[in-house]
Amino acid sequence: MGIVAGLDSSPDFTRIVVCDSDTGAVLRQGYAPHPLESPEGGGRPADVDPQAWLLSLGEAAGGGLLEGVQAIGVSAQANSVVPLDTQGNTVRPALVGGDKRSQVAAADLIDALGGREAWAQAVGSVPQTAQPVTKLRWLARSEPEAAARTAALLQAHDWLVWQLLGRPARRTTDRGGASGTGYWSAATGGYRPDLVELALGHQAMLPEVIGPADAAGTTPEGLLISAGTGETQAAAFGLGIGLGDAVVSLGASGSVMAVHHEALVDQSGMITSLADATGMHLPVVTTLNAVRVLRGTAELLGAGDLEGLSELAMKSTPGSHGLVLLPYLEGERTPNLPHTAGTLAGLRRESMRPEHLARAAFEGMLCGLADALDVLRFRGVDVRRVFLLGAAAELPAVQAAAPALFGTQVVVPQPADYAAIGSARQAAWALGVSQGTLDPRTPPAWQGAVAQVLEPGEELAVGQAVRQQFVSVREQTHPGAL
Repeated sequence: MGIVAGLDSSPDFTRIVVCDSDTGAVLRQGYAPHPLESPEGGGRPADVDPQAWLLSLGEAAGGGLLEGVQAIGVSAQANSVVPLDTQGNTVRPALVGGDKRSQVAAADLIDALGGREAWAQAVGSVPQTAQPVTKLRWLARSEPEAAARTAALLQAHDWLVWQLLGRPARRTTDRGGASGTGYWSAATGGYRPDLVELALGHQAMLPEVIGPADAAGTTPEGLLISAGTGETQAAAFGLGIGLGDAVVSLGASGSVMAVHHEALVDQSGMITSLADATGMHLPVVTTLNAVRVLRGTAELLGAGDLEGLSELAMKSTPGSHGLVLLPYLEGERTPNLPHTAGTLAGLRRESMRPEHLARAAFEGMLCGLADALDVLRFRGVDVRRVFLLGAAAELPAVQAAAPALFGTQVVVPQPADYAAIGSARQAAWALGVSQGTLDPRTPPAWQGAVAQVLEPGEELAVGQAVRQQFVSVREQTHPGAL
């Protein structure tokens, strides 16, 4: 039995799991928050000293957690940029997360290349505020001296792998991480250095993209470090999703991703064409409105928390007595309606009850995510089951409605550190390949996530009627939006 570890450096903390390399069984776990200073007004900082990630890593790995470990995989928050000078030192703190400072930069870049379609063709995505390429444009415009000193670019997981290996001359990344930068194409498998120059004002060294089962290197102590990947890709790998599977994540905003055999070029920019951690592709569609719709409705109705709203919604019936909520409270990205607002349709005297509005909020949120699923389906992505993630996935009102509205089996995995588990699985793969016991084209077959499985059953026809009602209201209100 071999022992491997997976490390996930999220925006707020580091989690480490130590696993049996053959089965994936979790043997030990570690956790530590990042020692970050919150900006004035709270929230997450947009600039982070990468040393905070190392300090957190060291604390999480304390107490002999990694004793006996033969290989480590690293995942980390996506959409981060660590700018390095010619000596490999950070030019300034890392730029991380969704950064509103980059809004003008994103618009500038779209225009500079000739529009959204040009970007979709070039790298499979249209610049957004969070993407590294957009952060580079902001850096060039706002901190030209720092931009001029920037000689090399890494993302968070690249930087951590490089540090674990002792800062060797060779710097590496993986397809999954590279595909989110805005200057690497999942379709061609190559960088677009011209887009780095367009954003930053000059060329910069970029990490070598290595294969899913390749090792980034070995530490002097003999510890193998796998390629690493982005947090999203690691979580998908940890869940064990494959062709026919989609993942719907319920955060304040929502995202839908699915495994596909090819990169999708979407001229509208609704699909972001990422690579996954196995050699396949991971097209992603996001909505701006998911759980924020539920929280807003709970406040409006005085329902207390989401559990209270769910309990209220369960007193209604499918279709919410004719109420339809188009949940575009923050504008919307899918469909692309950035300046619109939400719409409540179907108001009649008999429908004006709290439980019907509560139910309409759940159905509106899920129908909005079903629209995102359809964007992928219409492009030929096979969706036979949907993994539903996030705390809201546990709510009875979500579980009662989702299978029939999505029109497919819904799997609700038990909460677990799937990104860290996926990183450990990658480490086991690289270790097995290095030892000659695993095929570089076939990852280790670990036991799947423990999950609750929900079927549409007899509710399917009713759910699809509710869905069609939502589509009709959307088409009447925003003709041709999707």
